[in-house]
Parts: sequence; C-alpha cells; structure tokens
Amino acid sequence: MILAKIVGTVVATRKDERLVGNKLLLVQPIDPDGAPRGNHLVAVDTVDAGAGETVLVVSGSSARMAGDLKETPVDAAIVGIVDSIEVTASEG
Repeated sequence: MILAKIVGTVVATRKDERLVGNKLLLVQPIDPDGAPRGNHLVAVDTVDAGAGETVLVVSGSSARMAGDLKETPVDAAIVGIVDSIEVTASEG
C-alpha cells in the first residue's frame, strides 16, 4: 500500500468505456510525516475521497481487486481514507 495525499482531479472526456463513471484523482505519495516522495499517480477513487485528504492507494493487480474494478484497466486505486498516523520510535 502507498500512503498519499490527494492533490487534484483528472478529467478525461475520452477514455476506455470501462472507466466511465469512475472518479480519477491525482495523488502524491508521502512519507508518514507528510513529506512528498516519488512521482504523482492517477488513481481511481473507490471510497469517495476528497481534495487534501490522506489516503491509502494500492497498485498493480491489487488495484483491479478494489471496488468493482476487476475488468477495468487501472493500475492504482484509492481504497481508504486515513484518519490518523502514529509512528512509534524504534529503539536502536
């Protein structure tokens, strides 16, 4: 799973018919402290997430298992909205 923040929406008037009706959001992967890491992703929203929210994203074959996307050509799907993150300091 990828921790990410929603930073925008993607509108595609011409797309594969299996994507019609799905909301596409632009997400920025983040570390647990909220700092950006990696490249932006376009993800199908399965949980009615909104701008600025921190979300859980799955990719690859896991994305097609989310929601009702089994026959949909997706590589990333938002599967959860994060309420809080708690990082426990490790002893070393």
